[in-house]
Amino acid sequence: TPRALGTYFDNPQPLSAVKFKLDYSRVCNMCYRTKGTTSFGKRHNKSHTACRRCGKVSFHIQKKTCSSCGYPAAKMRNFNWGEKAKGRRTVGTGRMRYMKTMSRRFKNGFREGTQAKKQTA
Repeated sequence: TPRALGTYFDNPQPLSAVKFKLDYSRVCNMCYRTKGTTSFGKRHNKSHTACRRCGKVSFHIQKKTCSSCGYPAAKMRNFNWGEKAKGRRTVGTGRMRYMKTMSRRFKNGFREGTQAKKQTA
């Protein structure tokens, strides 16, 4: 059978000497193991949405649980290994509508319904 001239069979070489040229236009994106630009183009499915209780985008849609606060569990999710995370949602991080007057009221003995005495110079 006739063959095209200049093929491998016309000039046999040991397999180690044969060099293969890779056509990069045909290589798929997965072969590059890239973590950057090409991977970001694939991100269009949302696994998490906003949580009712903590407001973070941590509520897993399929699991129906929040990865941040643990909603719908009655107890708030917190761990001793997450000291900084505890500090972000502890007493004193919000408005403290009731607690902010506590130190002043404690100092005066929690008096109510009395008029302050007039101070004479």
